[in-house]
Amino acid sequence: MKRHFGVAITLGLAAYVVLPMPGLSAPLSERIDQTRELVEDKRYREHVLSQTIASYNVKIDSLEGDITALQRKQDRVQATLDEKRAELLVVRGKLEQARDRLERLREELGVAEDALAVRLVELYKADEPDALTVVLQADGFADLLERTEFLERVSEQDQRIIERVRVLKEEAKRQAEELADLEARVEAAANEILAQRNELASSKLQLVDSRNELASVRSDRQSVLSQVHDSRVQLEGDLRELEAEQARVTAALQSSQETAFSGPGPIQRGSGQLIWPVSGPVVSGFGMRWGRLHAGLDIAVPAGTGIRAADSGQVVLAAWTGGYGNYVCIQHTGSLSTCYAHLSSYAVSSGSSVSQGQVIGSVGCTGHCFGDHLHFETRINGSPVDPMGYL
Repeated sequence: MKRHFGVAITLGLAAYVVLPMPGLSAPLSERIDQTRELVEDKRYREHVLSQTIASYNVKIDSLEGDITALQRKQDRVQATLDEKRAELLVVRGKLEQARDRLERLREELGVAEDALAVRLVELYKADEPDALTVVLQADGFADLLERTEFLERVSEQDQRIIERVRVLKEEAKRQAEELADLEARVEAAANEILAQRNELASSKLQLVDSRNELASVRSDRQSVLSQVHDSRVQLEGDLRELEAEQARVTAALQSSQETAFSGPGPIQRGSGQLIWPVSGPVVSGFGMRWGRLHAGLDIAVPAGTGIRAADSGQVVLAAWTGGYGNYVCIQHTGSLSTCYAHLSSYAVSSGSSVSQGQVIGSVGCTGHCFGDHLHFETRINGSPVDPMGYL
């Protein structure tokens, strides 16, 4: 008797673990399969993301190369800028010297031109004789020599004045051309410095952007990797827990089969072994509903209607079970069991034996329901199957 009662308790615990928890229609095995699929999906995503991370690494290497190139370019531009600034200082010094020299030349040229003008006026006013007149009017050879020497000296002085004016004009012209060239060089150097400054500023902005992008890519890479890795590790932990729970359930069911049942295997679909637990219309069948499995039949009958056991067996569960409300499960064979949900009251208790057709409780609307009805399930090895194949 004690052994029989222990078997009943074991069956009750096993059925409780096998049956879905509140809000979960899928059995444990199905949840394990779903979790395995999620783990594989995470592993696949981790593999795909490893390729993405590899592309991130390539991009990081590229950005680091760009940063190095930009730093070198910045150094070159800075060196060129310093060189142009030094060149500008030298050219400006030469430009000031050229301006001073041109100013002096122009002053000297003005003086020489004034002297030449005065000399020309004097020659015009003096009406000085030419060489033939001087020779004819000479009183003797000595006088002729004096007059000739005087003419030569006057001529040399005039020639020096004229030559001085010519030389000063040419030198002033050259100096003006040199001044114009230096001014052009100053302007070119200034423009080059401005361009180098702009290029340097642009390089610095590109360098800052590249460094920011590099930091962002590194952060994204770490975030993506850690997120997927942590998610996979968590799912693998859940899967291990589910598999351990499944192992406990399997062991409990095998033990209950060995001690409580020695009959034949599972009844085949359509065998007609089960009777209807209540007489009423089926308002919701077995199958997917609202995005998840509806694991049984909903049969609409008034509250208080007696519920009959679909077949003989052992009551392994008679307790409140989340969304099922008051819930009764009967183990008929080693694999076949039936369950009844939303009861208003019990007529049996866990561990008791029932015969086919025996009243086990009354119809109600406990747990999650929208009106009085019986939710009836047929399970093979704990997994829900369509009851219509067994009624």
